[in-house]
Amino acid sequence: MAHNLGFIAKHGLWSDEQRRLAEEVKARVEKEKVELFRIAWADPHGVSRAKTVTLPAFLSALEDGYNINVATTTLDASGARAFSSFTQGGGMGLEEMTGSPNLIVVPDPATFRILPWEPNVAWILGDEYFTSGKGFHFSPRRLLRDQLDKLKARGMRCVIGLEVEWYLLRLAEGHLSHEDIGAPGVKARAPRTFPVEPGYSFHSESNMDAIHAPIAALSRSLQALGLPLRSIEKEWGPGQIECTFAPRDALEAADNLVLFRSATRQVCRRMGYLATFMAKPGLKNFYSSGWHLHQSLVDAESGQNLFMPNTKGDVLSPMGMNYLGGLLRHASAGTLLSNPTVNAYRRFRANSLAPDRVAWGTDHRGVMLRVLGEVNDPASRIENRVGEPSANPYLYIASQLIAGFDGIDNRIDPGPPDTDPYNTEHTMLPESLSEALQRFAKESLFSKELGEVFVDYYTQLKRTELQRFEAFVSEHNIDPDSEATTEWEQNEYFDFF
Repeated sequence: MAHNLGFIAKHGLWSDEQRRLAEEVKARVEKEKVELFRIAWADPHGVSRAKTVTLPAFLSALEDGYNINVATTTLDASGARAFSSFTQGGGMGLEEMTGSPNLIVVPDPATFRILPWEPNVAWILGDEYFTSGKGFHFSPRRLLRDQLDKLKARGMRCVIGLEVEWYLLRLAEGHLSHEDIGAPGVKARAPRTFPVEPGYSFHSESNMDAIHAPIAALSRSLQALGLPLRSIEKEWGPGQIECTFAPRDALEAADNLVLFRSATRQVCRRMGYLATFMAKPGLKNFYSSGWHLHQSLVDAESGQNLFMPNTKGDVLSPMGMNYLGGLLRHASAGTLLSNPTVNAYRRFRANSLAPDRVAWGTDHRGVMLRVLGEVNDPASRIENRVGEPSANPYLYIASQLIAGFDGIDNRIDPGPPDTDPYNTEHTMLPESLSEALQRFAKESLFSKELGEVFVDYYTQLKRTELQRFEAFVSEHNIDPDSEATTEWEQNEYFDFF
């Protein structure tokens, strides 16, 4: 009698390596007596969503995937309905989106972890598919994998190093009240917090020691998860931390970022702290946080760094310089994908350790693109300093590959480096989410590479968010040119990211 293939096998959704890893996972969960499993996927914001299932359901998911609702992609971060899901075409003109249908999330065995802070619970990241087996249009992880497949066809891989800033605060209240409950489209008040150290003593050992307990617990958990943590550093603001990670292949790095943010929030919350990846919290004298993305291309076979120059005095190879040129040309339009929130644009200020215009330089922390490279340096790379720490890692990294390869294919010259980037005539970065949406809409390259269906969807999702913000500003007569973080932003982002 013929064996009925499961959903994964029927549609050929796993590689041979994934099938091998799945068998290892099955043996491990039986041996370690794991009780519950979080099957997770990244939403459009790059935030981990999950369903918690029992062992039988998890084992079944390794054959057939697991049913989830499409709603996490049709609602914005506040739960506001961004699309008319219950009309024909789901408000998107897509027949398959009518009626808020089910999707199938297919676990990726390569991402399986047992949670160190809850050792009877496992976590695994998945990819979304329609029940037909067709890839889901709006899966950010799939969109990055599509770009990496194109890279693989060129005989290359992308290597990414992460440097992410965030804030640690102590929770001021031990329980929720009715003020902490929101409604669809309306975020509840942000949690009340206390600062954990006074800040503005860069790399202070004493200030770092004052928060040693939660930082040490976080370090143990991140390393137990297998994340390539290198350092946890005391940054500039009060309780501002930077975590750096060793370089990894692009998809693994993006997956790691999703897990890192989720793990950091959970570990800290269990100890009475709040971790936030919001770019500029609306708290007194809090400095902006950023996410610095280190990137290079390597030969898929040999692993040789293709950005490493061969000529003394050069900082990048000719290919690396053209890639840099592409990043510069498309930086303004691509800002939406590296800075997708209203709050992000409060970072772009002169002399702020964040860029305010499109410029590059060699080992210069005032430029947007900081180049680090020389002959015989296998770590030659480009550091993009534009991103906010709450950006979706899949979309941010995909935007870099799209722009960089346009530079390679069209041999774009980046021009000379800058040494005084805050006093140049270069293109200014967008000053608001509204401006970023306008510039993104005018750039055909991203529509071509990500698909018009996704671009239309994503811009509508972000416009819904922007409209809610603009309504708040109008209602409260707030000066739109004010640099202060609004109450709306604090409520919207502080405890979401």
